[in-house]
Amino acid sequence: MSEEKNRKGTFALVTGASSGIGYELAKKFAENGHDILIVAEDQRIYSVASEIQSQYNVQVEALQLDLIRPESSKQLYNRVQETGRQLDYLALNAGVGVGGPFLETDFEREVAMIHLNVVANVLLTKLFLKDMVDRDSGAILFTSSVVSIMPAPFQAVYGGTKAFLRSFISAIRSELKDSNVTLTALMPNATETEFFERADLMDTEVGQAQKDDPAVVAKQGYEGLMSGDKNVMGGSLKSRMQGQMARILPKDVTADMGRKMAEPGSAQKHDHDPKHAHH
Repeated sequence: MSEEKNRKGTFALVTGASSGIGYELAKKFAENGHDILIVAEDQRIYSVASEIQSQYNVQVEALQLDLIRPESSKQLYNRVQETGRQLDYLALNAGVGVGGPFLETDFEREVAMIHLNVVANVLLTKLFLKDMVDRDSGAILFTSSVVSIMPAPFQAVYGGTKAFLRSFISAIRSELKDSNVTLTALMPNATETEFFERADLMDTEVGQAQKDDPAVVAKQGYEGLMSGDKNVMGGSLKSRMQGQMARILPKDVTADMGRKMAEPGSAQKHDHDPKHAHH
């Protein structure tokens, strides 16, 4: 396995690294001997850097940047250039959701979400991918979602951002078919992170259901990245089976499943059976 090699000297960047899957990914990189640059929009990123630095014998740098602003992506790229090091691994994990009926959700929040989930990821890919392709090495991990392959009622715009990324990743991968650079999409199901609270999805069945452990999902994503896998279904066996089902079931069937899980007020109907839905 490639991850068993000594990783000394390799350099990875993780966005959205102050909590959830991004935090666990940052720890996974450090545990495997990669130096890391970690980024988030909140101040917690500095305490995360200190914590990782104290646990692992790697270099850790933290940057507090709000990637909703396009200039932040450029600042991040410039910071990597300033280190004089090549970036071996890029984990594009920063993302947010907005839940609720489309006719009632706040448009400004949705625009900000499109800027983070779509625009920032496209810009960071454009900036860093060129260097990787020029030297014919490197790998990018995108934290996507199972909703990239199924409609997401009551998370309609969020689902659209993830479907965009899926199409985008597949197209770029085809453009790079003669290159050694790999793009991996991690597709978690519902994962125990701050996502649901921040997306106003707590009063839903998916908000209250048992969820996957972000450390497990991050490990699966890390291993998929190192192996150059195209797509990684994240989470428990049950979650991964649901993800595979979502690929083959008709879209109106999966939309109906998603609607029942994410409908406002559906938390009351939740019977504490450990069902899972979207990340």
